[in-house]
Amino acid sequence: MSALQNDTLLRALARQPTDHAPIWLMRQAGRYLPEYTATRARAGSFLALAKNPALATEVTLQPLERFPLDAAILFSDILTVPDAMGLGLYFAEGEGPRFERPLRDEAAIAALSAPDPSAKLRYVLDAVREIRKALAGRVPLIGFSGSPYTLACYMIEGSGSDDFPALKKLLYARPELLHRILEVNARAVTDYLNAQIEAGAQAVMIFDTWGGNLSHAAYDEFSLGYSRRVIARLTKERDGRRVPSILFTKGGGQWLEAIAASGCDAVGLDWSVDAARARRLVGARVALQGNLDPGALFAPPEAVRKEARRVLDAFGAAPGHVFNLGHGISQHTPVESVAALVDEVLTYSRSQRTRTA
Repeated sequence: MSALQNDTLLRALARQPTDHAPIWLMRQAGRYLPEYTATRARAGSFLALAKNPALATEVTLQPLERFPLDAAILFSDILTVPDAMGLGLYFAEGEGPRFERPLRDEAAIAALSAPDPSAKLRYVLDAVREIRKALAGRVPLIGFSGSPYTLACYMIEGSGSDDFPALKKLLYARPELLHRILEVNARAVTDYLNAQIEAGAQAVMIFDTWGGNLSHAAYDEFSLGYSRRVIARLTKERDGRRVPSILFTKGGGQWLEAIAASGCDAVGLDWSVDAARARRLVGARVALQGNLDPGALFAPPEAVRKEARRVLDAFGAAPGHVFNLGHGISQHTPVESVAALVDEVLTYSRSQRTRTA
């Protein structure tokens, strides 16, 4: 494969000096881009788009054609894994993802098994290979998965939820059944991420979107403990270079030190976390990623630039910061606000480093 021309992201994740804070954006290929909407219309549906490696490659590269971003992230969905387990993923119009066969009885939970990614998720691995080829070394490619716990939330509930009552009932009434699901999920996520690395992903991210809905006591037992298992078994080096891992728990600000000790290379921060405090707590043990409020992008470009500078000042110019949002871009985000954000991060972070040199 082609030599990497821009390795700023990988150096920042290794806490090495960089000439600017690298920037990529969660959900950077999405409905806020008119070209994405056009490609999705051609595909016929979100799932048809995600399961077509050529079209997944096309939309993965679209934001890089518009903005000078420092990474591409695989276009896919966190729920491909439970879909490959046979739960029957579908998307209801205006209602988000749903499963035809959620895990609601002991027999279904006992029968659950981790899928072979080279068979059941080959379309994702084909997309990784195709994207790497199309990038031609331009920027690194990030692979990803949902965390074992976040996948379990959808697998048990059957859809997204404000409070996940079916999951919480299982957690408190039959915790051994939830642990069974999480054990299978941890094997599945490990195999899936390692297959992505084998196919060409140069960094991986674990999205623990729903870990923040747990009590303090339950977070380590049901979420972080299983993410730790995954991280411990990940392929750590490929082609002579470390493959870094990023762990992001939305709503996980109170557990920063524990997350930083999980074995990950970087901790993702949502927008509720004070970046300066996060740096004080974790020191130089891990890189930090984040953490602009995605809602700031609804404001005019000059306001977006001001908020970007505030976030960069909070993190400071020390090595080990990857600029990102505190969660994914909204479909209603103006494209010009994203352009202003990327430009300001690159320009201002370069001046930060010049001032502190």
